[in-house]
Amino acid sequence: MIYWTNYLKYRAGLRGFTIEKLEDIIRHSTERYFDTETRRHVVIGRHNLQLVLIAYDAEKDTITPVTVHPITRQQIRFRLNTRRFIHE
Repeated sequence: MIYWTNYLKYRAGLRGFTIEKLEDIIRHSTERYFDTETRRHVVIGRHNLQLVLIAYDAEKDTITPVTVHPITRQQIRFRLNTRRFIHE
């Protein structure tokens, strides 16, 4: 189950993202990392033509997205090289 907070809905709307497409990314994307700085899980996917990062908390059977924002491949590579992101 995915629990959408009002804050996430607000941020997604400001950034032009739809909840339906974000949910599809969370459910189906295979590009997943753990952010060692924020201690959150992240998933990467495409929202239309834009690459996005969704940070989320996972407890038992519930996923709670925390934030969503655009990201570049260069930023992902840098975070992997510096060990901020590690593969799940």
